[in-house]
Amino acid sequence: MKLTYIFRGFIGCLLLSLASCSLDYEPIDTYSDITQGESETGEKIVFRNKADVESHMKTIYNQMRDRQEHWYVDLLLIADSHSDNAYAGTTGAEVVPFENNSIEGSNSVIKRDWDRYLEDVARANKLIVNVDSVKDDSFTTAERESYKAQAKIFRAMVLFDMVRLWGNIPVITTEADDITSENIEEVYPQYFPKQSTAEEAYKQIEQDLLDALAAAPNNNPNDKTLFTKSVARTLLAKVYAEKPLRDYDKVIKYCDEVTTDGFDLVADFSDLFGMNANNTDAKMRNTKESILEAQFTSGNGNWCSWMFGRDIINWNSNFTWAKWVTPSRDLIKAYTNEGDKIRYEQSIVYYACTWSNYYPSDNYPFMYKCRSANSSIIKFRYADVLLLKAEALIMKGSPDLSAAAGIIDKIRQRAGLTQLPSSVRSNKQEMEEALLKERRLELAFEGQRWFDLVRLDKVEEVMNAVYAKDTGRKTQLYPFSTDSYLLPIPQGAIDQNPNLVQNPGY
Repeated sequence: MKLTYIFRGFIGCLLLSLASCSLDYEPIDTYSDITQGESETGEKIVFRNKADVESHMKTIYNQMRDRQEHWYVDLLLIADSHSDNAYAGTTGAEVVPFENNSIEGSNSVIKRDWDRYLEDVARANKLIVNVDSVKDDSFTTAERESYKAQAKIFRAMVLFDMVRLWGNIPVITTEADDITSENIEEVYPQYFPKQSTAEEAYKQIEQDLLDALAAAPNNNPNDKTLFTKSVARTLLAKVYAEKPLRDYDKVIKYCDEVTTDGFDLVADFSDLFGMNANNTDAKMRNTKESILEAQFTSGNGNWCSWMFGRDIINWNSNFTWAKWVTPSRDLIKAYTNEGDKIRYEQSIVYYACTWSNYYPSDNYPFMYKCRSANSSIIKFRYADVLLLKAEALIMKGSPDLSAAAGIIDKIRQRAGLTQLPSSVRSNKQEMEEALLKERRLELAFEGQRWFDLVRLDKVEEVMNAVYAKDTGRKTQLYPFSTDSYLLPIPQGAIDQNPNLVQNPGY
């Protein structure tokens, strides 16, 4: 017989199809988020018709917008406060370790992110696994393939974040079978999976994205919230820049294909993050530079402005406690040394506040790339793609430093800066340093800096030196090493799944 209630709450975990979750859920009956019931022959029905699939696809897109704590809020904490771009911002015990390099597996931020990423994977798997079995004559093959492609792009995006954060991760592409007394030993590993290697994870991401290119929607200049072919190409460029599958020719190929899709830099940098003249709404959405964004309008509830700064539309709303990701003195110095006024003023703003954790309260800096509850969050944008191509041109076997310099100059020109000097343009090492600096100034507070340092093997060089020259940082607890490149697997996840193995150094 079916062991529906092996122990209290176990079915709650099944709801998320392998997501690590609390065991405090009440049991559910067979009509649930997992299944729409059973047919007369006992066959499980997940989606009754095309409308059910469309509803689930909408749920996936809503997750991208409405639950951004892990893929945006926490990712900025990791990418900017765990790097030289920012301080933790608040004194919270779960946040400070990202600044002073004392992260442990018990950290609740890491556990939250692990759980939510796996929930996202489960939602994608539900559609990918079941869409072809939907009995609805109005549901065409082309429509099924399109929805499947979009779900695969979403799953690839989630797994890409996970593998960069944790390395070896469970790569889950199916839904677990029901557990019965006869198959418990066979099915048990589906609920408590072992980790795949990082290379295996990247291979799955690569396959999902290549599969998706056939049927995903084309770039829509009027709607940048969709998982399009352009999003898949952007992710493929990023995947091929990483160590396990590094292939700089393919990075260049997919960056060029994104260009062919119609993307370009906006002329005015403030179009990306600014507000309209009356400060009542975002200045622009769906710019030609935006590849994928989460859009917010009145009533959506955007965590961004609550966590990082001030909501310009609601001036005093949620501005009574210290915000996360406070710009560092080292980053501010990098902008001022470069004379980079345009990007500096669009990235950092100063307000008077009631706390003085890192700066005097009457002139306190805040991350400024999210300015209101109506600001869009840009997950991928074209400037990142261009700079990634420049990186590939510098780092490939036969470097093309001139072409890379041309790309960096294009980015710098938009920022009102001069071209790179000839002494830099002819030296590979100096070009690499120029590229890393340009990515820092261009993409600050967009979840990039830490991953750039890891990808280019600069963590120890940059991070072990910054504490001495940035007097505002909290004291470094542990030195950075190759073990620091990955976060610890959450101890709570290991406690629930004995097949998980902790990363070295934790």
